[in-house]
Amino acid sequence: MINGKDIKDYRQENISMLIGSVQQEVILFDLSIFENIAIGKLNAKKEEVIEAAKKARCHDFISALPNGYETRVGEMGVKLSGGEKQRISIARMILKNAPILILDEATSALDLESESIIQDALTVLSENRTTLIVAHRLSTITHADKIVVVENGEIVEVGSHEALLAKKGAYEHLY
Repeated sequence: MINGKDIKDYRQENISMLIGSVQQEVILFDLSIFENIAIGKLNAKKEEVIEAAKKARCHDFISALPNGYETRVGEMGVKLSGGEKQRISIARMILKNAPILILDEATSALDLESESIIQDALTVLSENRTTLIVAHRLSTITHADKIVVVENGEIVEVGSHEALLAKKGAYEHLY
């Protein structure tokens, strides 16, 4: 169900417009930073891209680059750090503004400083939308309304962080 409507009643292309994702492996193209963010909304105005970058906590580092938003990032963003690439990906999703968000190990490959900055950006991104978080690093999910613990392809526990800790089961052991 999406917004109370059976998923079968949606056309495939309409569903993809409703979903945004931030992956562990960020896909950036050998384009400018502006163009990489604007992929989230192809007709975006400059002000919209900058506002998304600010919310994603990447405007400052972009502005400090010699060519700012016109800096080319290289194939797969080779000219940027992991945290910088991830924040550009988050800015792209902020700009897309999809009501459903999938975060697939979005902070797993980052150092602690980058993770903290990106967690702030992901909190902004997740506001007022359904967010599915796939994570092994449990610090990224403790605030979730519902946590689903999967072992060997089976759901073994469901609940909030506090409720799952109180159960003293699989989640508590992992935590």
